[in-house]
Amino acid sequence: MKKQVYNPYLPLHVHIPDGEPHVFGDRVYVYGSHDEEGGSDFCVLDYEVWSAPVNDLTDWSCPGTAYRAKQDPTWGEKRDYAMYASDCVQGNDGRYYLYYSMSGGHFTGPMHVAVSDKPDGPFEYYGCVRNPDGSDMTTYITFDPAVMNDEGVIRLYYGWSLEVGDHPVDSVPKDQLYAIEKSMFEKTDEQLAALPEDVMGANVVELKDDMLTIRHFPRRIVPGQLAANGTSFEGHAFFEASSIRKIGETYYFIYSSQHQHELCYATSRYPDRDFVFGGVLVSNGDIGINGREKKDRLMMTGNNHGGIECINGQWYIFYHRQTHRNTFSRQGCAEKIFFRPDGHIDQVEITSCGLNDGPLLAQGAYPASICCCLTNGHMIHAAMEDEKNVMPTITHDGAEHFISGIEDGVLMGYKYFAFDGDTTLYFTLRGEATGKLHVLLNDAEQGAVEIAPDAVWHTVSLPVSAKGTYALYLKYEGEGSLDIREFAFA
Repeated sequence: MKKQVYNPYLPLHVHIPDGEPHVFGDRVYVYGSHDEEGGSDFCVLDYEVWSAPVNDLTDWSCPGTAYRAKQDPTWGEKRDYAMYASDCVQGNDGRYYLYYSMSGGHFTGPMHVAVSDKPDGPFEYYGCVRNPDGSDMTTYITFDPAVMNDEGVIRLYYGWSLEVGDHPVDSVPKDQLYAIEKSMFEKTDEQLAALPEDVMGANVVELKDDMLTIRHFPRRIVPGQLAANGTSFEGHAFFEASSIRKIGETYYFIYSSQHQHELCYATSRYPDRDFVFGGVLVSNGDIGINGREKKDRLMMTGNNHGGIECINGQWYIFYHRQTHRNTFSRQGCAEKIFFRPDGHIDQVEITSCGLNDGPLLAQGAYPASICCCLTNGHMIHAAMEDEKNVMPTITHDGAEHFISGIEDGVLMGYKYFAFDGDTTLYFTLRGEATGKLHVLLNDAEQGAVEIAPDAVWHTVSLPVSAKGTYALYLKYEGEGSLDIREFAFA
């Protein structure tokens, strides 16, 4: 069987969220942050840069740690800093510059820069983004940097905004807004009043040839939720996760909206003004696909961050999903996207085949964890702590990765598989459960296997006959709780 790739596209134990893909030479490199498997906080591990040949997206590799938090001289000033989402650009001198923000300090620190002669490092500390007078540039909220080399002009995008729920937001009195912002961002009344825009929103600034010094005062390009009423961004205002691309003569700004689970885009003919909301690219719960509402999300949702890139002639959106019933163990995924003649991009569904060249083959073994649908009918949006809700989840125990918490009514989905006639499906599972595991292709049931209590991993099977491409669904009906580690076609 030919080699394939599925979502998540990196090994299951590797958690690189906030993925920014860039093609340098004949390889695509992904920059992001680095979560711990089963972790309890964001981005606690040092940076790794994974890459693959542009003509073989099944072959991902990493040479090791690309950059360590302790290399930054500010590490440990307030606490043991972690490094949040990063982005990389090739400077006009041919070197590669990695931009990042560090945790701690209420978003008040500057954006940091490391440099390397190679796109995957190792990187060395270079400096902080600064004002022309040499002081740290901390205008607005210096978070989630995105950077581009626009025909020799280096542009840095960044920002953050408070999300305040789904309800319409009326104008907040300035004194109340200042009180919130002073507390959250350690800003003074004088600092806030001196800004031409509210501190929250997406911004852009040009950098000088040293890749550190700004050329002008930062400019606001997309409003946060508290300033979005009456604009094209109302309902999908900027939250975080800046990303920028220039396609032809159009600038595409990708960002995470006030809903957090979705990545949206805005377009403009200019890099620093006149951006208009374009639409949603992807939701990590498939919210919005075919009119799906939040209450019907197909996965536990959470924050999202990614970017788009053309790889070997095909455009993709990179994003991340949540695992382990929290938002601290995120995994990178990707989907093909398609442009209409007018430049519009329709929202794409999340799949299991992702970067694969077509559907997965109904041959061989697959981890159960590559599901793109995992729901008990009332999945939640992940909070900033481990969820205590009883719900199915993607998890691990040592080197084993599996779905746990499969109870009555839980549906698992895998899009898509190419079938070529008769086969037998084998499931490796365990649990104190009594019931049936139903197998469906699209909406058509193919049969069910009986489930009996057994705490040890064991295999059950079901013959299936089909030709063509189908979504594979597994639905448990019964008592108790089940774990599934893998399934195989033979």
